Amino acid sequence: MGVEEKFKQSVKGIHTLLTILLIGFIGVLIILFFTIKDATTSTTNSPVLPPDYVEVPTQEDDLDKIENGIHVRTGFVEGEGLLLVVQNCTSCHSAKLVTQNRMSKEKWLATIRWMQETQNLWDLGVNEEPILNYLSTYYAPNQIGRRANLENVEWYELKE
Repeated sequence: MGVEEKFKQSVKGIHTLLTILLIGFIGVLIILFFTIKDATTSTTNSPVLPPDYVEVPTQEDDLDKIENGIHVRTGFVEGEGLLLVVQNCTSCHSAKLVTQNRMSKEKWLATIRWMQETQNLWDLGVNEEPILNYLSTYYAPNQIGRRANLENVEWYELKE
């Protein structure tokens, strides 16, 4: 084998090596491109959310949606004065603070006065009466007390 043949084989080997390196380099670039693209897409379009994340409606109509007689966002019963209560009560505290309480009109008024004196609740002005009417209508004290006795039940004896 002459010098010329050795030279041709060396050039062919170098050519093969450069081809392999170029293909590998292009492969790495493609992988990086898709990895970076996925990383930027996932952070801007699909953020990782906690499992208890709740989507808040963005359209104004959805904020005051009523389903089956219940204001969806707050859980308040639908009725006259509902939106006044939503606007004036839930801007400071959870709607659950209202729905878990049952009071007469006088007690609701006393609670409002207490919030005005100690919690910086603003003067409700002409809205106070409709708010009190709503609260005393839908969140009045329960007069039922204990549940009624069960009737027409076929009881059976538990065996030991």
